[in-house]
Amino acid sequence: MAKRDYYEVLGVSKSASPEEIKKAYRKLALKHHPDKNPGDASAEDKFKEAAEAYEVLSNEEKRARYDRFGHQGVSGNGGFGGGSMNMEDIFSQFGDIFGDSGFGSFFGGGGGSRRTKKGTNLRVKLKLNLKEVANGVEKKIKVKRHLIAEGVTFKNCTTCQGTGQVKKVVNTMLGQMVSASTCPSCGGSGQIVDKKPQGADAQGLVIKEEIIPINIPGGVGDGMQLSLSGKGNEIPGGIAGDLLIVIEEIEDDVLMRDGNNVVFDLYVSFVDAALGTTLEVPTIDGKVKIKLDPGTQGGKVLRLKGKGIQELNGYGKGDQLIHVNVWTPKQLNKEEREKLESLRNSENFRPDPGKSEKSIFDKVKEFF
Repeated sequence: MAKRDYYEVLGVSKSASPEEIKKAYRKLALKHHPDKNPGDASAEDKFKEAAEAYEVLSNEEKRARYDRFGHQGVSGNGGFGGGSMNMEDIFSQFGDIFGDSGFGSFFGGGGGSRRTKKGTNLRVKLKLNLKEVANGVEKKIKVKRHLIAEGVTFKNCTTCQGTGQVKKVVNTMLGQMVSASTCPSCGGSGQIVDKKPQGADAQGLVIKEEIIPINIPGGVGDGMQLSLSGKGNEIPGGIAGDLLIVIEEIEDDVLMRDGNNVVFDLYVSFVDAALGTTLEVPTIDGKVKIKLDPGTQGGKVLRLKGKGIQELNGYGKGDQLIHVNVWTPKQLNKEEREKLESLRNSENFRPDPGKSEKSIFDKVKEFF
């Protein structure tokens, strides 16, 4: 089933301010919150859908990519956009939306549910050449992560008794309400270190270097961000953060990218353009031979079908466009000049464009 437009999900316009987006999400989150709708699968789906939309539209960089590329621009290997939405991620990532107000208690959820903490994310830049961008590639990334040390043991926090929250009764004009806040001793995890091996820090963590494989799909672009869920820093009593991979596209020396198409400027001599010839041209996957017809005009565009860039999360491929430029010699020797002078008044050398010859405006319209 196709995803709905994120602006439509939140019920806001594309020009909505960050505050309007946050307000709209909070309203939907409170309406469809699981504690308010126990056992209602439809409400939970709407809750997750709203959280996914907010996760993208509340982030300036992701919102810009979404506005430009749609859902494909913010999808990756993991994370909300990658389809691995879960309730733990929502509560840990958007704590500022729900606050520490004892939401579960207020809506009859008893003692409330302990929110799962999430470790910090790691961000790395990955440089890719045009061929890797076009076809996709598997890369191995070296990352230093905080991991829970081997042999470390934990025990329930004595301050919150393992709940991760401390509560107090607040008197309001509506009567008494239970207010819950994150436990200051364990940071909300409900656990504290009991025993730890040598070299581990106070939280039982050590820094280790790992080599992590990642499959980069074809069609990614410069500045696009992919994520690997659970490959960030670990945290006691919680879930690991994510590894965020920011794509940096290396400009090719010969080929130029234009969306999913690849453009190549081909320079040919006047003789080759007039008589026709066979030439080799570079493509993403190596050199190929093309035929240049006799009488080829400068500005003609040849198309190599399917020799472009893979469509992101799709099955199609762009094309390679070859722009033909007829090279006019800048210097001539005496013999060359005499030969050309003898042809100056030849009828076949007089410009005589017919209706079949497209103007530059027609050529531009053809590709837009």
